[in-house]
Amino acid sequence: MPYVNIRITREGATAEQKAALIGGVTELLHNVLGKNPATTVVNIDEVDLENWGIGGLPVLDYRAAQPVKEPER
Repeated sequence: MPYVNIRITREGATAEQKAALIGGVTELLHNVLGKNPATTVVNIDEVDLENWGIGGLPVLDYRAAQPVKEPER
């Protein structure tokens, strides 16, 4: 029985987006490893932004330090 834990920042992922993650991960495990979807568990944890960091910085500071991406044409 596979157990997958997905951690995302709490930034308004919709119920539909979460359902797509759960379905997609379940399908991936079935297709790649032959795991039974009926016994695959997917858990999504949402973490408050102040509890998330990247590269030694709180995530908001890290994002602010990143170069601005030019829009695709």
